Amino acid sequence: MWSGDGSPAGIDPERLGIHDPTIADDVVRAVDFEIVGPDAEAAARSLDRQPGTALYDIPASGVTEMAGHFEKHCRERGLDARLEACNSRVAHRERARRCGAVGGGSFLAFGVPVVALGGLSRDRALPVLATRVDDGSGWAEMWVRVTDGPVAKSVPVGDICVDWARVAFGDADALGAWEHTRPMDGLADVAFWGREQDEVAREFGAPRLGTVGEESAYGWTGLDITEAVEKAEALQSWKDAHPRLGLAFDLRPHSHHWQAMREVRASALEAGTVEVGGAKVLFSMTSWGDGWFPVFADLDGSGGLVAVRLSFTDEDAG
Repeated sequence: MWSGDGSPAGIDPERLGIHDPTIADDVVRAVDFEIVGPDAEAAARSLDRQPGTALYDIPASGVTEMAGHFEKHCRERGLDARLEACNSRVAHRERARRCGAVGGGSFLAFGVPVVALGGLSRDRALPVLATRVDDGSGWAEMWVRVTDGPVAKSVPVGDICVDWARVAFGDADALGAWEHTRPMDGLADVAFWGREQDEVAREFGAPRLGTVGEESAYGWTGLDITEAVEKAEALQSWKDAHPRLGLAFDLRPHSHHWQAMREVRASALEAGTVEVGGAKVLFSMTSWGDGWFPVFADLDGSGGLVAVRLSFTDEDAG
């Protein structure tokens, strides 16, 4: 999903899971707005659609309705503000930069809220720490430790929305080099598991996967991407022919995502790092699945940033 310094309009909608051509066109031709005028901040707060004074990723079919709704909203409240359409889509990196410039904040990337802060060290890796809930069943908090100073107060920065049950901590510039699905070495793995895995393994002549954390699963590792796709298609055909039998499978191109998730699966903490664009990105499973979770800036007595903290148990958490 990350567009880096490029326009979000350049992202293939199929990479977002959008296959309907009408919906895809709506996404590609989406518009970004700036809220301007003397009462811009008040209008943005009361409208309460997106963080800050920008409205990103408004679908093309909803532009006229949004403009009319905003005009009515301001008129009824006596607010002097208006929407101005951006000449071009605002890159995700620029959205992050804007958040950093005001100390931190949240923005949408294709409707998914992301939190970004500025002013963090760029010459050393920052530790990501975590605590569990009292019964040990899941994570209570995760935080990026910036300094070792005492925390005097915590300020809400925004929310993140988690899909696929995992969260990432990374450098906004480094993420521009992220390869989610393209195998960097031309290779891929195929893994399958489930109630009927032994029967399927016999039918396909598949060995145990043999990777740490997935000792009971079957599959193939280090296949040419073409062969890996053929194996995955064959497994899908088997599933289609046996809809009531249990089988799940993954096609795992050797991408940054695959590298990170390989470490996650092998880790007792369900966390791992991957080198991307000259920096380390940390992936971790939330232990709570999907949801909306608040992020806070922990500050010292002089207002300096001590830590960036993600809470899974705060009463505002989803």
